[in-house]
Amino acid sequence: MFMGEYHHTIDQKGRMIIPAKFRELLGEGFVLTRGLDQCLFGYSYDEWQTLENKLKTLPFTKKDARAFTRFFFSGATECEVDKQGRVNIAPPLRDYAKLDKDCVIVGVSNRFEIWSKSIWDTYVTESAESFAEIAESMVDFDI
Repeated sequence: MFMGEYHHTIDQKGRMIIPAKFRELLGEGFVLTRGLDQCLFGYSYDEWQTLENKLKTLPFTKKDARAFTRFFFSGATECEVDKQGRVNIAPPLRDYAKLDKDCVIVGVSNRFEIWSKSIWDTYVTESAESFAEIAESMVDFDI
């Protein structure tokens, strides 16, 4: 399981260190794609396969299903972790998530997310203000 918050930088070549705890779960590589809220989603190959199988069941006749799968799969790329624990993030993904220097990597159960620090800080501030409301709505999910 991915959990925790880690602050790293991305260099001019687009390389970023992946936290050691995450590397243990990922092995030598993983899939990185555009996520929601202007961040990137990272999945182990096993988790990606599970997600891919679920998305294959969406009806291609539904416009929203086609749009989501296009968005999700077109941004996906396989990443390899080098000997220094770094991964090279493709320019289109860096552009999408506005990754330029300071970044935050957060574990979110079956995936991890990579955020621009400034976007993450804004997200956390805005979410904290409505956390009580969010928690109330989660009651419907038996949490």
